[in-house]
Amino acid sequence: MTSREAGRGRNPPVRINQEDVVKQRYKELLAGFYAFLKRLHPAKLAALGYVSYILIGWLLLCLPFVQRGEGVKALDNLFTATSAMSTTGLVTVSVSDSYNLPGQLIVLVLIQLGGIGYMTFGSFVILSRHSELPEERSRVGGIVFSLPRSFRLDKFIRSVVVFTFVIEAVGAIALYAVFRGRGDAQAAWSAVFHSVSAFCTAGFSLHNNSFEAYADDFWLNAVVAALSYLGAIGFIVWVDYWRMLTARIRQVTLTSKIILWSTLWLTVAGTTLIFLAEPSIRDKSADKKLMASVFQAMTAMTTVGFNTISISDVSRATLLVLTVLMLIGASPSGTGGGLKSTTVSALFGVMRSALRGQQQVRFWNRPVPHQRVWMAMAALGFYVVMFVAGTYLLELTETFEFEQSLFEAASALGTVGLSTGVTASLSALGRCIIIFLMFCGRLGPLTFGIALFVTTAPPSEKQDNDLAT
Repeated sequence: MTSREAGRGRNPPVRINQEDVVKQRYKELLAGFYAFLKRLHPAKLAALGYVSYILIGWLLLCLPFVQRGEGVKALDNLFTATSAMSTTGLVTVSVSDSYNLPGQLIVLVLIQLGGIGYMTFGSFVILSRHSELPEERSRVGGIVFSLPRSFRLDKFIRSVVVFTFVIEAVGAIALYAVFRGRGDAQAAWSAVFHSVSAFCTAGFSLHNNSFEAYADDFWLNAVVAALSYLGAIGFIVWVDYWRMLTARIRQVTLTSKIILWSTLWLTVAGTTLIFLAEPSIRDKSADKKLMASVFQAMTAMTTVGFNTISISDVSRATLLVLTVLMLIGASPSGTGGGLKSTTVSALFGVMRSALRGQQQVRFWNRPVPHQRVWMAMAALGFYVVMFVAGTYLLELTETFEFEQSLFEAASALGTVGLSTGVTASLSALGRCIIIFLMFCGRLGPLTFGIALFVTTAPPSEKQDNDLAT
C-alpha cells in the first residue's frame, strides 16, 4: 500500500468553527456574569442599576443633536442626568434653553424611570412575558420597595405601572387646560412634561422660574399639589386602599395609616409656620397667602421641588422649616425622597414610649416590630452623616453663605430640587458633591451604606412585619 492509499484511510482533520467558539465563549462569560450578580447583595445590584441608567442618560444628553446653541458641558449633562434619574430637579443649566425636544424627552424618560424606579419598569416588562420574576430581581425588589409581608411583588409592580400612567394622563389633561388658558404655545408638551415631573416628584420645569408666574393660579397649584401628593404618599397606600375597597382585606396596614397621618400633620405644621412667619408673602391677601404657604410646605415635604415664590427671597426661618420638611421627605415605595415619614414616625414613637416608660413602640395599639425601630435608627444615623458631610464639603469648595450650603445639601440629599439660586454657580467640585448627594438620596443613605460595606447577598427571607421604614 502506497503512502497515498494509506492517507486515504485516515480520519479527516476536524475543522473548528470559529463562530461556534465565539458563541460558546459568550455563553460562558454571560453565565459567569449572572453568577457574579447572584453573589452580590441586593443593595449593590440596586446601586449598579441606577448607575447604569444615569450613565446611559448622560451619554444620550451629550449627543450634539439633542442640545441647543453652543451645547452643554459634559459635567452639566452628568448633573442633569443624575438629577433626573434621582428625581431631584436641581439643574446647573436651563432644561428648556439647553435641550431641544429630543433632549427634553430624554430628561423626561429619566424622570419617569427614576420616579417609578428602574426596577419597576424592568420587572413590568418581564412580567408582561412571564408569570414570575427571576430570583435576583425579586431580591432587589425587596430592597427597593420595602413592602409589608402581605404584598406580592409581582402584583404590586403591575398595580404601580397602571396607577402611574392613569394618574399622569389625567394630570396632563388637567394641566393642558391650565397652560392653554394661559396662552402657552406648547401647552400639550408642557402639560405632559410637568404632569410626569410632578407625579414623580422631580421638580423639573420648562419654565426657568418654576411656577412663580402661576403663584395666584388656583388650578395650577391644585393640580400640581394633587399629583405630587399622589406620588409622594406612595404606592403602598393606594394599593392597600384598593385592596380594602375590593374586599380583599378587612383593614389597611399600619404602614398606610402612619403615612397618611404623618403627611397630614407635616403639611399642617409646615403651612402654619410659613403662613405666620414668612415676610415675602405678607402683602398677599389671606387666600393667596394661604395658597402660597400650602404649596411651599407641600413642595418640600413631597420633595417635588417646584416653587411659586422665590426661595432666594424667603427668610432664614422659612428656610429652616423647608430644610426640616425636605429632610423628612415623602413615604416608602413612593416617588419622593427624604428620610421617609415612616422612619420619622418610628423615631417619634421611640421618644413617646421613653417618656411614658414603655418598652414597646405602639401606634393605634398595634406594636411596631423591634427590627423596624432598629432600622429607623440606622437610617437616621446614615442620613445625618451624609447631610453633615455634604454641607461640610460644600463649605470647603464654595463661597456661599452657610445657610445656602446647608439648604443645597438638604435639597440634594432629600432629592427635592429647591434652591436659593446657587446651583448654577457651583464649582466643578461642588457639582460633583451634589451629584453624589443626589445619587445617595435616590438610593437611600442606609441602602447606600449597605451597598458600600456589605459584600455578599443575604439569605432569602420574607419580611415578617407590617411597617416599612
